[in-house]
Amino acid sequence: MGTGTSDPAVAPGATAAAVGTGGTKDRAQYGLCAGLALLGAYVLFDASRIGAVSSSNDPVGPKPMPILLGVLLLVVAAFYAVDIARGGHGEAEEGEDVDLSTSVDWRTIGMLIAAFAVNALLIEPLGWVISGALLFWGSAFALGNRHHIRGLAAGVALSLITFYAFAIGLGVNLPAGILQGIL
Repeated sequence: MGTGTSDPAVAPGATAAAVGTGGTKDRAQYGLCAGLALLGAYVLFDASRIGAVSSSNDPVGPKPMPILLGVLLLVVAAFYAVDIARGGHGEAEEGEDVDLSTSVDWRTIGMLIAAFAVNALLIEPLGWVISGALLFWGSAFALGNRHHIRGLAAGVALSLITFYAFAIGLGVNLPAGILQGIL
């Protein structure tokens, strides 16, 4: 084709790194296929040990769902292996709305971890409403909210809504803590 720089076998816009090197397959992708297949086999094995349970409310029982998930994991692993064998590969992340040249904001991550840790420590003694409000306020603060009163009010509203949604909607009682007789 002469001294041109384009190769007709390479799709427009593809780089040499995306095309691959000499037809070698990425073993990591096959490792993921194997992991999916092993997980599917384990789910099927574990589902086979579920006893026959049925009631008038649930005539099917709990066994079909894990069997379906196990089979689907095996099917996905097989299709993924076939795709890799045919030359399929993942595209590099181009960062649609993320600036890939910036470093990780460890301060924000640390503040989020601290908010979750405070919630884990305070949920039993103070209850979900107070610890959840602190969790929501701390997370909003870590992510850039500097309206402290509004953030705390939103945190209290969210924690009350989730408290009653779990209690009334799902029948799951979250810890009330020091607000035991009030809520």
